[in-house]
Order: sequence, then C-alpha cells, then structure tokens
Amino acid sequence: MEIAKSELREQLLQQRAQMNTASLSRRATRKLASFLRERSLQHIMIYIPFRNELSPLYLIEFYPEAEYYLPRVNGDFLSVHPYISPREHHKIGFEQPGLGSIVVGEEVLEAVVVPGLAFDTEGYRLGYGGGYYDRFLAVLPPEVVTIGLVPEKLVLPRLPRDEWDEPVACLATERGVRPVNTNEN
Repeated sequence: MEIAKSELREQLLQQRAQMNTASLSRRATRKLASFLRERSLQHIMIYIPFRNELSPLYLIEFYPEAEYYLPRVNGDFLSVHPYISPREHHKIGFEQPGLGSIVVGEEVLEAVVVPGLAFDTEGYRLGYGGGYYDRFLAVLPPEVVTIGLVPEKLVLPRLPRDEWDEPVACLATERGVRPVNTNEN
C-alpha cells in the first residue's frame, strides 16, 4: 500500500529537521553555481527558504554575475519578480516579493531552482501540498532548466504522484548536479 503524501510529508519534515541544512546548502549551491556558470545560464529564479529547506541564496555569493528572481504566490499561481523587490510575508509565513512588485515574464528565465521536501530519481517532488510549483513548471518554456535543490538523503527512489505533478530536469545535492532518470517504467 502506498503511503499517503501527508504522512510521508510529516516523516520527511522530521528527518530534514535533523539535518545541518546550512552546511548542505553551501555545498549544494557551490556545485549548482558551477553547473549554471558552465552552461552560461544568467537569469535564474531562486526562492527564499522556508521550514528548513536548503537555501539557494548562496548562489548570489558563488555566482554573482547572474540575475536572480523570486516567485510570489498570486492566487493559485506563481509570478516572477526581480530578487531586489520589496518583500512581505505570505499568510503561512514564508517571505516573498511584495504586492505591487514589478512582474517579469517567465520567458526571461533560463533556470529555475525549485524547493521541495524531497525529490525522487525521476524529478518528481514532494512539497507542502499547494501545487504552486507544479502549475508554474507546467507553463515554463521547454528550454528553461529546472533544478530541484535537495539533500542527497531526501532523494528517494519514487514518491507518490498525482496526474498534475510536474518533474524537474535536474537534481542539485551536496554531491553535485545530475539529470533525473527519465526512463518510463
């Protein structure tokens, strides 16, 4: 019997709480910065970490020549805003660009760093259940490189999936950046 997403989410949150995510973040983003630089990807959407997520903010230090953007929850969707936008806190507590911030079209993006509680080897993620990133990933131009940032210990063989779940193309961990397994089973 497949474990419910909600039950798995609680187990993985407890597991992640025991990790040194600051150290893992620095190690993973150093490798991610090299990956992005080698591919000359300059316009990158990151996120402000929440609930002990790995932080992509070290990219600003390790790859300062890139332009960075942040997502904002607008209804059921994410909009894209310059990193330097004024900030506010969403009702559930994470920080995001403020209402009225300049909106940038997703077509400017070359890479999107995606948060997740866990990812599987095929690039599917377990988030917090809102579906914002799934809806966002579904409308991105196909040339945008999507990268899940996650501790290696939270890369699982397979996560429960729904028909609307959208995978990322690569996983970035403290071990490096790798493409996901796209074999259909």
